[in-house]
Amino acid sequence: MELRLVYITVANMGEANALGRGLVESRLAACVNIIDQMHSMYRWEEKIQEDREVIVLAKTRAALVPELIERVKSLHSYACPCIVTLPIMEGFGPFLDWVAQETRADP
Repeated sequence: MELRLVYITVANMGEANALGRGLVESRLAACVNIIDQMHSMYRWEEKIQEDREVIVLAKTRAALVPELIERVKSLHSYACPCIVTLPIMEGFGPFLDWVAQETRADP
């Protein structure tokens, strides 16, 4: 089974908590980690922006990524949210089994 780590940025802790809880409750993610107070620099609408953001890291099955992305988009405050996935190539077997067990079966 293929697993993914999904990297998401949001505007604040309230949004991160709501998003994380929604993903775990719907079993689109086995768990999320929330990292507060990231300093971001990016170009948006032809200007360099600097903001404080919050990182949400979600662990899920590869087959659930399209639905997870749609859920994040529906809950997100940004017009163009950062949602990227990374393959989980290796890890502690019992943890990876747990991620698979705690997410919905492949559609």
